[in-house]
Amino acid sequence: MDLSFLNNMNGIQLQSSLYAANRQQQPSLIQSMFSSFLQDQMNSLQLETAPVRNMDLFLDPTLQQRIVQLQANASSTTTNSYSLQTANPVVDQVWTSTLSDREARFQPFIEAAAKKYNVDPKLIHAVIKHESNFNPNARSHAGAAGLMQLMPRTARSLDVQNMFDPQQNINGGAKYLRQMLDRYDNNVQLALAAYNAGPGNVDRHGGIPPFKETQAYVPRVYNTYMNA
Repeated sequence: MDLSFLNNMNGIQLQSSLYAANRQQQPSLIQSMFSSFLQDQMNSLQLETAPVRNMDLFLDPTLQQRIVQLQANASSTTTNSYSLQTANPVVDQVWTSTLSDREARFQPFIEAAAKKYNVDPKLIHAVIKHESNFNPNARSHAGAAGLMQLMPRTARSLDVQNMFDPQQNINGGAKYLRQMLDRYDNNVQLALAAYNAGPGNVDRHGGIPPFKETQAYVPRVYNTYMNA
C-alpha cells in the first residue's frame, strides 16, 4: 500500500478542516456584505434556488457561470418588455401581407397617419375600402372627394389643401377619425356613424342615426375592420 498517498490525503483533509473552522470563527465583513448583495440580486430576479448563506456557494465556477447567465437573461427580458411597451401600438405589419397591389400602394400613407394620430391602420383601411375602394380620384354626387371621401368643408378644417392628394387625404381622414374616437370614448361604431352622418346627427339621436345609408355603412365598415 502507498502510505505517502494516505499521508497526503490526511494532510489535505486536515487543511480543509482548519480552513473551514477558521472561516466559521472569523467571518469576513466584505464577504458578508457581498453575500447580502448577491442575495438581494437573486431575490429581485426571483431565482428558484436556496438562499445564499455564505460565500462557499460562490466558490463553484459552474454556479457562478449559471448566475451570470440568469442575470443576463433577466436583463434581456426587461429590455424586450420595454421595447414592447414603448413600440407604437397601432402599426401591425402582419395583416398587410394579404393586401392587393392597389391597396398596398397607399399603405405607407395609412401607417404614417395611423402613427401620427394613434388610430388603428386597419380602421383607416376599412374606411377607405368602403368610401372609395382605394380610388384617389373618387368623387361623390354630394361633393366628397378622394380616398377617404372628405367633404370640402371638413377637409378645410383638417388643413387638407388638395383632397385628391392621397397623402393629404389619408392624413386628414385619420385626423377626423381620431377626433370622432375621442368624442365618443373610442367607441368605433359611433365614430364611424359620425364619420358618415356627422357628429351632430349622432348626438341628436343618441347613437347611430336611423338613416338607411348610415345603418348599412356602420356594420359594413366595422366588420371589414374587425376581420382585417
